[in-house]
Order: sequence, then structure tokens, then C-alpha cells
Amino acid sequence: MMHPVLPGDVAAVARALLAASDGDRLRLCRRIFGGAAEAAAHTALFGRLHPRWGDGSLSAAARRFALADEPCLEDPEYLRCTRLVLRELAAAVEACGAAPAR
Repeated sequence: MMHPVLPGDVAAVARALLAASDGDRLRLCRRIFGGAAEAAAHTALFGRLHPRWGDGSLSAAARRFALADEPCLEDPEYLRCTRLVLRELAAAVEACGAAPAR
């Protein structure tokens, strides 16, 4: 799994999805999650940032792509993107059997 996920990570991925076409959003979201996981493994193994994906955070991976300006939370498209990110995050957490940090 990638680094612990903070609200800013979710916002960065949602902004990357908002800048993409509707049909590309799921694929892009999964690419960002995969890149963050790859970077986290690389950083743990080699002790340095991944050259493409950064430090293993979702925010660093999302920033490889164009980010839309952050809209207000009530923006319907931004809400759709945020829900997509949260669904993918829930699936990733469930897949690795990780319990949420408290």
C-alpha cells in the first residue's frame, strides 16, 4: 500500500480526475493508486524517491498529471471525482486487509 492517506491526497487525486475526461477517470484513478504503491515500495527498498511517482503518497502521484483548480465541495463533478477516489481507496484498503489508523 502507499503512504497513509490524508485529506489533501484525496483532494489532489480528485483534482486530477476532474481535469480528465469522464471516460478516463477510473483508469487514471487506478493508475495514480498504482503509481503511489510502486513509489512506496521503491522508497522502502532503495531509500529514495521514485523517479516518476515520488514519495509514495497519492498527492505526489496525482501531481504527475494536470490538476484542475480546486472547486468548492458542492461542485457536482468534483463530488463525483471525490467519491470515485474514496471508492478506490476503500477497495485498496480492503484488498490489503489494512485496518484504518486510529
